[in-house]
Amino acid sequence: MTSPDVVADKPDKLDARVLKIASVVVLGAIMSILDVTVVSVALSTFSTEFEATYATVAWTMTGYTLALATVIPLTGWAADRFGTKRLYLTALVLFILGSVLCSMAWDITSLIGFRVLQGLGGGMLMPLGMTIMTRAAGPERIGRVMAVLGIPMLLGPIGGPILGGWLIESASWHWIFLINLPIGIVALAAAVIILPSDKPSPSESFDFVGMLLLSPGLALFLFGVSSIPEVGTVASARVLVSAGIGLALIVGFVFHALNKNHPLIDLRLFKNRQLTFAVITTSIFIVAFMGAGLLFPSYFIQVRGNTTLAAGLLMAPQGIGAMLTMPVAGRLVDKIGPGKVVLTGLPLIFVGISVFTQIGADTPAWLLMAALFVMGLGMGCTMMPLMTAAIVTLSNEQIARGSSLMNIVQQTAGSIGTAVMSVVLTNQLLDRDLDTAKVAMQHIPEVTAQEPPGMPEQILSLAADAFGNTFLVAAVLVVVALIPAFFLPRTKFVRPEGDESEAAPIAMH
Repeated sequence: MTSPDVVADKPDKLDARVLKIASVVVLGAIMSILDVTVVSVALSTFSTEFEATYATVAWTMTGYTLALATVIPLTGWAADRFGTKRLYLTALVLFILGSVLCSMAWDITSLIGFRVLQGLGGGMLMPLGMTIMTRAAGPERIGRVMAVLGIPMLLGPIGGPILGGWLIESASWHWIFLINLPIGIVALAAAVIILPSDKPSPSESFDFVGMLLLSPGLALFLFGVSSIPEVGTVASARVLVSAGIGLALIVGFVFHALNKNHPLIDLRLFKNRQLTFAVITTSIFIVAFMGAGLLFPSYFIQVRGNTTLAAGLLMAPQGIGAMLTMPVAGRLVDKIGPGKVVLTGLPLIFVGISVFTQIGADTPAWLLMAALFVMGLGMGCTMMPLMTAAIVTLSNEQIARGSSLMNIVQQTAGSIGTAVMSVVLTNQLLDRDLDTAKVAMQHIPEVTAQEPPGMPEQILSLAADAFGNTFLVAAVLVVVALIPAFFLPRTKFVRPEGDESEAAPIAMH
């Protein structure tokens, strides 16, 4: 058993017990995050394999995210009710089962459905992992903990696109899902052996009304927003009705939560000024970063004519950049607070993404890789420090709810970002009398041979302009995110005297 005193004596070091727990959490998070980046390079393959439009196959990403956003609100209560270890094991099983079923999909509809099942498991892995890790390490080492949890954020952008591209080219698309099976089995075994058995505290009654308002509300709202690229306009019944009903349910939940003792998501956490600014900064940043991130592989494959493997390799510098800065950022957050770190990261991201606002069909690959590297440096200074800023001042009892809140914000903003950037790109292409299929065909010799001389080059140049204008929207949003980031604390957080009991780690049993 590790006592609180031991933790207090070594506030700047993660001991072996915490690192063992971290290894289990990281394995689960790697699967969840890797699966998003792996699928991002497979969209063109799905479109060809299932003879579906790009807007339809994009639902393999959106359906997964919808499931994540829907299940996250339940995670905080379920962790208290059933225990974090038991729930973590359940989430792993759901994710593994969903992965195997995805590999057996017979059409695009079944694939989207199985991706939803995957998301139900994946949605619980990160917030549960954060809760387990933060309770084990204590708030004084929260920056170091977030740096460890940032490892999947590094491996995802580096390994996901490369692994996905390689598996698709050397085997088949089925293997981008089957690869989760061996990782999942190892994670499951490690979780059973290593994770401490916590005692559930089901004293709080479950907020069924809150669940019936928030989970369907989030799902309907995101479904409506995510439908915009497919229907081509906001003024559609599918968009307006779904998003309108969803928004009404979310508003209803806000009033409900503010008048209930133990709501599904504790909105009273927003009384914490630091958490509020962290949430606002995170929302704007994620819309820009995740929305633009989904378009990078599309630009490489469709405009530049790269293979899926080459597109994955071109994306690797972003993860490498984050790998260099994330551990340093974790230490700095513990020493100087998150504000200065985030205010360094966001400008770096702006510099990197600005290069993509000027891209052409034949922009040098080294310049694009350098821009992604700089963006990665910025991401390493932004993602986890923002999470740290949100939850470092929360008590031990609030951590599960706080991490759930931040994960809902991340997934919702990611879905909105994907939809917004897809809408902008679609409209930019339509303004030029183009679509993604027409652009991709310019790399097929049999097609271009029948076109007038210079036409393929002109089409690809116009498509590159469309992507550049879309990345400009993301760049502007990054600048906007600097405003709330300016209000983040720029000094080390010191827990009030007498509050050490809140920081005590859970004991091993």
